[in-house]
Amino acid sequence: MPSPLTSEQPRPTAAAGTPATGRPPDDGRDHFFDNAKYLAIVLVAVGHAWEPLPSGRLVEAAYTLIYTFHMPVFILIAGYFSRGFELRPDRVWKLITSLLVPYLIFELLYTAFHRLTRDPELPLSLLEPYWLLWFLPALFFWRLSTPVWQTVRAPVLVSLAVAAVATVSPAADGTLPLQRILQFMPFYVLGLRLGPEHFAALRRTWVRVVSVPVFALGLLVAYWLVPRTSTSWFFRKNSAQEMDTVGWAGPMATLLLFAAAVVLGACFLAWVPRGRSWMTALGTCTLYGYLLHGFVIRGLRNGGFYEQPFFDTTLGTVTVTAGAAVVVTALCTPYVRSLLRPLLEPRLEWARQRPPAPG
Repeated sequence: MPSPLTSEQPRPTAAAGTPATGRPPDDGRDHFFDNAKYLAIVLVAVGHAWEPLPSGRLVEAAYTLIYTFHMPVFILIAGYFSRGFELRPDRVWKLITSLLVPYLIFELLYTAFHRLTRDPELPLSLLEPYWLLWFLPALFFWRLSTPVWQTVRAPVLVSLAVAAVATVSPAADGTLPLQRILQFMPFYVLGLRLGPEHFAALRRTWVRVVSVPVFALGLLVAYWLVPRTSTSWFFRKNSAQEMDTVGWAGPMATLLLFAAAVVLGACFLAWVPRGRSWMTALGTCTLYGYLLHGFVIRGLRNGGFYEQPFFDTTLGTVTVTAGAAVVVTALCTPYVRSLLRPLLEPRLEWARQRPPAPG
């Protein structure tokens, strides 16, 4: 029952067949997914590092392209590895310690950090996740909903219908990240429906060849969209009414963004290395890179780093991009994990009820 950000993967069994890459693993792991998680977390960090940059159409187009598929890829992988999830006490406890407890800890840390660096009056609200922390409670609720999607017919279509309805429901714009939970949910459900053969199909030569012009076309479309639409659509955190647009635009955007994310996500995964490489170990610690890189980016922004004229230049953008990749890579190293594991992967056995003794 791993998160796309943690180091866990289920051990392959004879019933499960070969890994997604079609190659039997030599150590019980499918390194394809570790590599994919690392590359995706780099895109997440780069996208966050671009946010405070001065406006530029090309940067905004690249930002839009990345935001089309990077979180959907994470969520899809989460769904794929949740196919065997059951509502057993041990599984629910694992959800609590791997998602809810880190969320509570880092909500406190980020609130204190923001008060020290920007706004001393920022209130602490556990129902309003700070910036990137929304993903942890969202994944918690998606996991709990797994038995539902394994029961209903046409679960992907049903989840898309739920996401579309959410975009025209201002009541879902409340304190909890309900819009994001509902609007990103189809990718989780799609992951539940995928098997190793679907990922193996992405390794075909023609898929990799076609993915190059598809990405180029995606960048051109994003460049055309930049002055014509808001990137807020890609965050999936508001209803159509909240974005001051007509109601029917929400369901239409849901379908278009889902299709675009699936296509671009497939193109991205087609180029992920299959075997063990230098990035494989980093891909097992992406939870650390995800939760910690926000301190660096928000600290630089709050400290006026981005206000320097240098960052309004092409070289400045390249520097920020490379710096974000280096920082998140450093934060995904096993050294950071060994140091901060009690915060991000607490066991808390002392707080768990012991099962009743057999009578």
